[in-house]
Amino acid sequence: MALSVLDLFSVGIGPSSSHTVGPMRAAKLFADGLKSEGHLSSTRRVQAELFGSLGATGRGHGSDKAVVLGFKGLDPETVDTSTADDQVAAAALDAELWVCGDHRVDFNWDEDVVLHRRKALPAHPNGMTFRALDHAGTVLSERSFYSIGGGFVVDGDAEASDRVVADTTVLPYPFSTADELLEICRRESMSISDVMLANELTWRSEVELREKLLGLWAVMRECVDNGCAAEGILPGGLNVRRRAPSLFQTLTADTGVTDPLRAMEWVNLFALAVNEENAAGGRIVTAPTNGAAGIVPAVLHYYVKFVPGANDDGVVRFLLAAAAVGILFKINASISGAEVGCQGEVGSACSMAAAGLCEVLGGTPEQVENAAEVGIEHNLGLTCDPVGGLVQIPCIERNAIASVKAINAARLALHGDGSHKVSLDKAIKTMRETGADMKVKYKETSRGGLAVNVIEC
Repeated sequence: MALSVLDLFSVGIGPSSSHTVGPMRAAKLFADGLKSEGHLSSTRRVQAELFGSLGATGRGHGSDKAVVLGFKGLDPETVDTSTADDQVAAAALDAELWVCGDHRVDFNWDEDVVLHRRKALPAHPNGMTFRALDHAGTVLSERSFYSIGGGFVVDGDAEASDRVVADTTVLPYPFSTADELLEICRRESMSISDVMLANELTWRSEVELREKLLGLWAVMRECVDNGCAAEGILPGGLNVRRRAPSLFQTLTADTGVTDPLRAMEWVNLFALAVNEENAAGGRIVTAPTNGAAGIVPAVLHYYVKFVPGANDDGVVRFLLAAAAVGILFKINASISGAEVGCQGEVGSACSMAAAGLCEVLGGTPEQVENAAEVGIEHNLGLTCDPVGGLVQIPCIERNAIASVKAINAARLALHGDGSHKVSLDKAIKTMRETGADMKVKYKETSRGGLAVNVIEC
């Protein structure tokens, strides 16, 4: 299997890559299949059933709305985030849905989008089944999908071990472990970003890759700008007030402050801005997931704002090195909170950001691997327990804390020679095993942890 940096980082819609982006993509795949298989003209009704974590927290994560938008033929990269909720509300109010944008079917919100809080499909906690029926109620097509984290979607025929979308591309420098990656770097005298670049050229030119990566960086910057400007209360009923705007005003007004930790305040701001936008259903970059979408952008902003000599070349190298680490998590463990808890989302993002920063600060491959290991080691066991099923508490603050932790991990690794007792491979293996041992109630079900100990108000 082969994974690209553009698999790990993609433009999507909040609040969740596995619960919003994945279901939208899956529903669109189903709708497109109806058209290509010749069933669309006979379809009079479409239905969706969401299982496992999707059923348990799907309302708060917008999974129900996402499948409706996907049925309409919309995708997370281009959907108008400002009208998405209105489009779903109109479909429910008018009792009609335009599948693929141009085929009308009857639609009953309560009956046609069902969330099963206590049922699960066998291969993954994030399962969903779609079906199309004709005028007599006969099933024309039925397909199941799994949203396996980061917006990745696999067909329902996939086995539990199928954690990635199959790509048989032959890469010049294939690696599936950090040890293999480091050996390539030593043998070829290459940096980690060099190895990633060489592999990426299998799919596209360097000019095209650079354009796409800087395009992702532009979306990250726009997301921060939007988050710093948008005041008010986040949707969902928890009455969480956006904090990024007031923090931004404070930091920009106090230009004469000589606080040695002022950079940390900015990092907090960058992360809060992104994750508040995500919680509000705004446009974000999966990095590698939506729930952890603020960490890589926050650390990248730190690099650009506070590191002398920072430039676009560094941004590209940062993202390539970060993606190399993300690939290791994706193929050897999981980036799905529903599968391994928040250690798979915030933990992997912290590790990726630490690696990216260490790379652009001049770290050797061994130091970069060390930084990534520190980033995940100190997030092991982190549970996913969103209050009210919303990606707000503790998710937003958690991104800010992990962003600072990633910077510290990179700087700590740079003070060493790259040698350390716990390898990144062992830490990832531990994360996978910890996730397997973790009770289901701590894996994005809102049935444990803070989710049951904090009064929703």
